Amino acid sequence: MKLKLVGSAMLAAILLAAPIFVQAIRIQPGPRRIDVTAKRFAFLPGEITLKKGEPVVLLVKSVDVPHGIRFTELGIETKVDKGQTGELAFTPDKTGTFVGHCSVFCGSGHGTMTLTLHVVD
Repeated sequence: MKLKLVGSAMLAAILLAAPIFVQAIRIQPGPRRIDVTAKRFAFLPGEITLKKGEPVVLLVKSVDVPHGIRFTELGIETKVDKGQTGELAFTPDKTGTFVGHCSVFCGSGHGTMTLTLHVVD
């Protein structure tokens, strides 16, 4: 009899506490995910504003030929094959304007292919 009473009390405590744990899990957001399309000779969108300290993942999809994106000042880079999507996950740790360049030669307009990140407080 005592065992049933203890078991029932434990079950009740778990059921009462469960919503607290579920809510705590929901509060923790994942990184911000941003779709970027790479095509000769542009990244779309061409400019993105981010918050300093906020984790972000750039999902870079190449639609025509292999492309890459390199932000030298931030020390990040990814390369993407035609028809594929690459992930560039990072957390900006400084504010400013940073220009990323296509890092895989993609043709005559390659030198003008850029993506600008504005990192704000």
